[in-house]
Amino acid sequence: MRSARAGAASPKAQIQVSRTGPSASRFPGVQRAGAQALPKDEILIGDCIAHLRGLPEGCADLVFADPPYNLQLEGALSRPDQSMVDAVDDDWDKFASFADYDSFTREWLSAARRAMKKDATIFVIGSYHNIFRVGAIMQDLGFWILNDIVWRKANPMPNFRGRRFTNAHETMIWAARDASTKSYTFNYEALKAGNEDCQVRSDWYLPICTGGERLKDDSGRKVHPTQKPEALLARIMLSASNAGDTVLDPFFGSGTTGAVARRMNRHFIGIERDVNYASAARKRIAAVEPLPAEALVAAPSKRAEPRVAFASVVEAGLIAPGTVLTDEKRRYRAIVRADGALSLGPAVGSIHKTGALAQGLPACNGWTFWHFEDGAQLRSIDTLRSIIRDQMRAAGE
Repeated sequence: MRSARAGAASPKAQIQVSRTGPSASRFPGVQRAGAQALPKDEILIGDCIAHLRGLPEGCADLVFADPPYNLQLEGALSRPDQSMVDAVDDDWDKFASFADYDSFTREWLSAARRAMKKDATIFVIGSYHNIFRVGAIMQDLGFWILNDIVWRKANPMPNFRGRRFTNAHETMIWAARDASTKSYTFNYEALKAGNEDCQVRSDWYLPICTGGERLKDDSGRKVHPTQKPEALLARIMLSASNAGDTVLDPFFGSGTTGAVARRMNRHFIGIERDVNYASAARKRIAAVEPLPAEALVAAPSKRAEPRVAFASVVEAGLIAPGTVLTDEKRRYRAIVRADGALSLGPAVGSIHKTGALAQGLPACNGWTFWHFEDGAQLRSIDTLRSIIRDQMRAAGE
């Protein structure tokens, strides 16, 4: 990743960078600039800004961007045993000034925003070298930041000179297209279910890319210096996209986004200026075995469930007027009325209003607060709402 801007060739051994690349016929599934149709599941060779501007407006459901970090490395870096560190010293990561980097960032972000659907979101990853500049520019352009996410590396590279803290994390900015975007995808229930029924936090503990996942050339060297782990992209796609969505990656690199998208039944659009990276990415993606459809079925969202009034539960005979409801600890008692309201002493109101009133709180989810006696146990009235919803689904089939 991070090599899609125009620039000079990389000095890396066996990686000859080309600004425009050879004929696309050498790379099936790879297109050159100027393509008109939406290039789903293809890699576009060339400058990322030009290709982004050439995409149909509003074509992407999700954007993942791993742009150049502008690391500003000065000289070679060695380990205590004097062996050399294979650091990121490629020309595509070098800029003449912060102003040049800011101009580049503003251009590609503007073009990416144009390609996003109204309810699309974008993840941009970076380090302390660039992420603060990127975040400010995103806000200037109208993006609405939803979270900053810390990728905490399980196995970071140590600080060999011993002059700073070990740089053990990178930061991702997750943002909506603008402040009016309200219906963006966030698979809250699925994430929570896979996290021991706890909300997923904004610090993600994942290892860097190593072992068999790391692409190597014939001499055993890394094909790409900043290959991201598939686990990171998998969590991003599980969080903010659905099966069949199109994920746009303007800095495609070694193709992690494409590999994960194929595995998870998403489409991808990749942009990469280095034909060698693109070739390696294409081979990598072609070898991916997609997951079975049943492994990717989205968890049902409670917000997407049909609305059910408590009066409908009473009318269906699932709970009788006069039934006493109580909270889980049996501290409060309310009476079910024939109209679906509750009586709490002299007060009359909805299941939500009476639940809030009982606790002295401004709001309450009455469905989960109020319970009824079912033999020797208490059951939430939400179980009765579920019966109504099941009946509604059955009637619609």
